[in-house]
Amino acid sequence: MHQICHEATPAETRMASAVRALTMDAVEAAQSGHPGMPMGMADVATVLFRRFIRLDPKEPEWADRDRFILSAGHGSMLVYAVHHLLGYADMGMDQIRAFRKMGSRTAGHPEYGHALGIETTTGPLGQGIATAVGMALAERMMNARFGDDLVSHYTYVIAGDGCLMEGISQEAVDMAGHLRLGRLIVLWDNNGITIDGGTDLSTSTDQGARFAASNWHVLHVDGHNAEEIATAIATARDDPRPSLIACRTVIGFGAPGKQGSHDVHGAPLGTVEIAAARKALGWPHAPFEVPDQVYADWQAIAARGAAARADWRERLAGSPLRERFHAALAAPDHAALETAIVAFKRELSRDAPTVATRKASEMALAVVNATLPEMVGGSADLTGSNNTRTMGMGAVGPGDYGGRYVHYGIREHGMAAAMNGMALHGGFRPYGGTFLAFCDYARGAIRLSALMGLPVTYVLTHDSIGLGEDGPTHQPVEQLASLRAMPNLNVIRPADAVETAEAWALAAAAVRTPTALILSRQGLPTLRRRHVAENLTARGAYVLSEPEDGRDVTLIASGSEVQTAATAAQILARQGVRAAVVSVPCFEMFAIQPPDYRIRVRGTAPRVGIEAAVRHGWELLLERGDIFVGMTGFGASAPAADLYRRFGITPEAVAGAAIRSVRRNPVAGQVGSAALP
Repeated sequence: MHQICHEATPAETRMASAVRALTMDAVEAAQSGHPGMPMGMADVATVLFRRFIRLDPKEPEWADRDRFILSAGHGSMLVYAVHHLLGYADMGMDQIRAFRKMGSRTAGHPEYGHALGIETTTGPLGQGIATAVGMALAERMMNARFGDDLVSHYTYVIAGDGCLMEGISQEAVDMAGHLRLGRLIVLWDNNGITIDGGTDLSTSTDQGARFAASNWHVLHVDGHNAEEIATAIATARDDPRPSLIACRTVIGFGAPGKQGSHDVHGAPLGTVEIAAARKALGWPHAPFEVPDQVYADWQAIAARGAAARADWRERLAGSPLRERFHAALAAPDHAALETAIVAFKRELSRDAPTVATRKASEMALAVVNATLPEMVGGSADLTGSNNTRTMGMGAVGPGDYGGRYVHYGIREHGMAAAMNGMALHGGFRPYGGTFLAFCDYARGAIRLSALMGLPVTYVLTHDSIGLGEDGPTHQPVEQLASLRAMPNLNVIRPADAVETAEAWALAAAAVRTPTALILSRQGLPTLRRRHVAENLTARGAYVLSEPEDGRDVTLIASGSEVQTAATAAQILARQGVRAAVVSVPCFEMFAIQPPDYRIRVRGTAPRVGIEAAVRHGWELLLERGDIFVGMTGFGASAPAADLYRRFGITPEAVAGAAIRSVRRNPVAGQVGSAALP
């Protein structure tokens, strides 16, 4: 007897079998991959797509499409097979055959931007469901602004046991339930299998009860019974709460000798088992061969989506909100932003406030948020400390999605993933705050921001021992180096209010790069007192002050330590030592400057680096023999001034290091670039 989905139509049986066959064949050809999940969830996916999902492969960026997220990203052949069968232009059979091969669109885990219709990069378990929460929130927020005619879609997630075990899932589940994101539907592949064996090896959690406790609507179905699946999805769509549909499935369904076992999770089935599976499924076709009727069945879904998109386009064309809708999805108004920031910088240089850069960030955000209505802020329960909420920003809450500020709660990881989802959805540019020391909680999602090239902004305050008495648990020393080591992440540590304004100009205008703003708790003086329209922070580093007749030493610092360097330069001048001061707010931007500019800034005289953090990463600016004044271990609990003295990060210590460096490496007055007075 063939293994089929109960109560499925003949078309749905064929459609699901095609997904299973393409999965088996692609994994076998690659000799790597994960056939178990796609084969186990093929029936659920078929019912979901055939009866419910609304999308158009010919317009994969259609704003009001349903979103489908494969949180269990190891089962990537499920989404690749479905996209091939639906007729996505870039997912021909050549790509299925090239699964996991160099240069193919069919990467081992789904990667955003590598293939049309991939809504987010998944693979790190739990990230997909958490990112989907941000997408579902963005949908409701856009709906609050533009109404049902323009924004009314669902976010569907297929998640596995591993996704639900990951800690980030609880942050996401709690957030979605609290916010009543009723258009979020999670289909749980409840197959009871992990890599090591049965899930009973490592968990006894009643997942349904866990979700229900977080205000979710929970249903249980046989994942191989089409009518049960369809009824559950229809019921979930009508419930005002987010829904979990627990689909009891057999991993590797259709492979008679291996199904139901962890052996089918992450390895090719082998030719003998594939032959047996073809027989069990009633699929007599050769590898990578799909009958025309099966293509027609799948592409009827695409045709339905195209018709829905055409109707939507008519509604958009006749809507009085059309221009606002297009503007929300477009790139930021760079010209308006630059004009506003330049005017603000002029005020700052004139008024020369002494403020913590976290406060300077709030001041700059007031300008940015007034200029760019798509900015949406938030904080992980540290709004008053991160200074992330500006005047007039209403809060987003359960059933009330018209605001621009999200209270993410004490969920740094969930916040970061949700911001990724909002950025991917479109319509908003999210930023969110926490303490720099706690960014490690969010690192998995920050890494995906960088990997996907999402312009999310992380506002990371209390950036050093300068936060004082809260002590070493809250004082970051290694986080700066850790963030700077991440590709495609701009880490900006401004020295004063002017650099902070420039940092926000860069973050708010970014296209394919996330930004981490590293901000102080303690007050800092304005060092840039002569207005310069150019965004000097965009250079990454620049000469803040230069002796008239050449350098004996160059003092290079970031953030709060630029003030330390400037004071040290004055001490040195009184002793006849000529010191240039370089501010280096962003290593990543300095690294891409032309070589001759980098040479002029660094100079050829001995250098002293100053930063209240570890030295790792400073090789961009210092030679091996140059001195670094900073941290070599964790901090301590004491007032900030005492800590700077205790750890030797003072103007006097910097001046002493500079004198030792000059004596060791005397250089006749090296002339650097023109400096900013």
